[in-house]
Amino acid sequence: MSQKKSRGGGGGRAAPAGDGAEDLSRPPPLQAVLLADSFTLKFRPITLKRPKVLLPLVNMPMIEYTLSWLESAGVQETFVFCCAHAGDVKEYLEKAGWTGKAAAATAGSMVVTAVEWRDAISAGDALRFIDGRGVIHGDFVLISGDTVSNMSLTDALQEHKDRRKKDPLAVMTMIIKHSKPSILTHQTRLGNDEIIMAIDSETKELLSYEDRADNTQLYVTIDKDILANNPSLQLHNDMEDCYIDICSPEVLSLFTDNFDYQHLRRHFVKGLLVDDIMGYKIYTHKIHSSYAARIDNFRSYDTVSKDIIQRWTYPMVPDVLSTGNSHGNRLHRQGIYKAPDVTLSHSSQIGANSVIGSATIIGDHCRVLNSVIGEGCKIGKHVLIEGSYIWNNVIIEDGCKVSNSLICDDVHLRTGAIVEPGSILSFEVEVGKNVAVPAYSKVSLQSQPKNEDSDEELEYADTNSGITDSPPFSSMRNNADQATVSSAEDDPEASEAGTHGVIGYIWASGDAGLQEEWRQSIAPIPKEKLEELQHALSGDDDVDDSEEERDPKNNLDDDRSSIVDDDYIKFEKEVEETFQRTLNGGTRENLILEINGLRLAFSLEHEDCAGAVFCAVMKSALVAAQTTNGSLVKATEQALDEWDFLLLNYAKTVDEEMEILLKFEEMCQETTKEFSPLFSKILHVLYEKDIVSEDAILRWAEEKEHADESDKVFVKQSEAFIQWLKEAEEEE
Repeated sequence: MSQKKSRGGGGGRAAPAGDGAEDLSRPPPLQAVLLADSFTLKFRPITLKRPKVLLPLVNMPMIEYTLSWLESAGVQETFVFCCAHAGDVKEYLEKAGWTGKAAAATAGSMVVTAVEWRDAISAGDALRFIDGRGVIHGDFVLISGDTVSNMSLTDALQEHKDRRKKDPLAVMTMIIKHSKPSILTHQTRLGNDEIIMAIDSETKELLSYEDRADNTQLYVTIDKDILANNPSLQLHNDMEDCYIDICSPEVLSLFTDNFDYQHLRRHFVKGLLVDDIMGYKIYTHKIHSSYAARIDNFRSYDTVSKDIIQRWTYPMVPDVLSTGNSHGNRLHRQGIYKAPDVTLSHSSQIGANSVIGSATIIGDHCRVLNSVIGEGCKIGKHVLIEGSYIWNNVIIEDGCKVSNSLICDDVHLRTGAIVEPGSILSFEVEVGKNVAVPAYSKVSLQSQPKNEDSDEELEYADTNSGITDSPPFSSMRNNADQATVSSAEDDPEASEAGTHGVIGYIWASGDAGLQEEWRQSIAPIPKEKLEELQHALSGDDDVDDSEEERDPKNNLDDDRSSIVDDDYIKFEKEVEETFQRTLNGGTRENLILEINGLRLAFSLEHEDCAGAVFCAVMKSALVAAQTTNGSLVKATEQALDEWDFLLLNYAKTVDEEMEILLKFEEMCQETTKEFSPLFSKILHVLYEKDIVSEDAILRWAEEKEHADESDKVFVKQSEAFIQWLKEAEEEE
């Protein structure tokens, strides 16, 4: 990955195409159009002051990840379309060395040109403007500046070109990846609602795209002509749209010809899919091991940040990427990144998967867990920061607590302040002494505009008109839903500005109110909400069961048996993915609830969970041992110690303990043969840690007595231990 100082670029104009015959025979350079405006309001009030693409993502502006990936993927020329805060974006591009003199001084790197039009109100307007400039000469990559990826474009580009040769109407290739939505919330891990896609299994042509499915219905509606004309159609709700598109130049012409096309997916993609006259086609390219994700809301901000820290996005990671004015981050053990000039008290604890920026000072007895702290911050004593994002030059005084929240530049938390989960404190907000900011609060020095009813509005909308009548946060002390503040009588020192209440305006929630804030929040989904969703799901299952009993067609035992087997395989995979999300920074408190929800969704028994959970834990131990080149037995002991509460929750009876033993046998024979020579040792560990009992082990051995010799391999390996248990039982 090249650093800024070695990057090329061009300020102001695109590179000339050339006039000679040699230039005409040469294929056009691979170009990209990067939209530096999301044309939504999801990151307000923050984006009133700073454009979304310049918001720090693990202490690096979002657009930096996008541009770095485009350059590494072989894009030769990128046009950055600027609208809201255009001056800030252009200034950053020049300072970072993407445009201007620094970029022009280096040959051979990607040429970046900033294109500005402040009158655009949608992505469609942006593309019409690009088309009017006449700067795109061939296939191009369409992407927004809030996208992080490390995928190679080679295969997708070649597929797109090959299709174009056979069919000129194949104008776009969309990048997608597997991402199973939660059965409880119908959302992906990025906080996006599940998308229903119909894809031709042979050609990979996109036939239907529905991003606003009604999850209250248990069916989807597909045009009968699609079903009739595509016998190999596959219907997916387990695909994530990466919002990376490979487009032919005709895409720009289509936007110019159709002013109704504003939104890329809702208008353009759906419009092409239902247009029988022109016949244009959209195809998909599925990525597997590569990473690609767009930051569309605060939950995806949190998820992608964790993925970056855990290096799923390599080489787009903190210790590889750097900007000209930043000190390099150094990777330490347990996924901790620290700049070399951090001042850290010896009595403070930095937990795994945390990042500490340059020139930050952390006082005595602080705990920073699973969090990102920016540059130049001053953290006092006895401060707890958990699952949060603290940007630059923030002051947090003694005794404060920040949980699963986002704190912007220059915020000041005075002594004893508490920021509850899901809160967003915009730039320069001050929180007074001992004040508690309620969960899911959004606080800004700027009042909330009245007209905010559409995500299609611009980030740069005039905030001086239509101010709400809501009072400053600090004056709302009698509202039970707002902060609890001290009075001047209670605190004689609270007379100066900012030590009393909160300096700023609290913003009202959207149409759904606080009830739905959890859906796209940095904070984990509340336990109460998961229980509510689980209860609703269990109610649906009760109805389904009663219907099955009334229907004699559902009494075919053989068919039901095969369905159950398939369901268990899917269930086991879902449990493993849920467990992996928790390993990657999810909330442990909700893990059992989520697994129970999966059990209900697949209509399985409690004992079915034991083997699936055990399998997920053991696979995590195997990965840990392979990563550190350590002992597999030791890694297994550590994993069992860490997750014993989870295993014991599902291994309460001898039957459930038997499920664990049978699953362990299966793993050793099929999926994780690395455990095979260690079976007897790990069996002893399971016994010592009370995960499986003496009764379960002896019963397992007894049931194997009349089995085939091939099924007795692990009983024979554990013969000495089993004999010891029998003798101990006889002595008792």
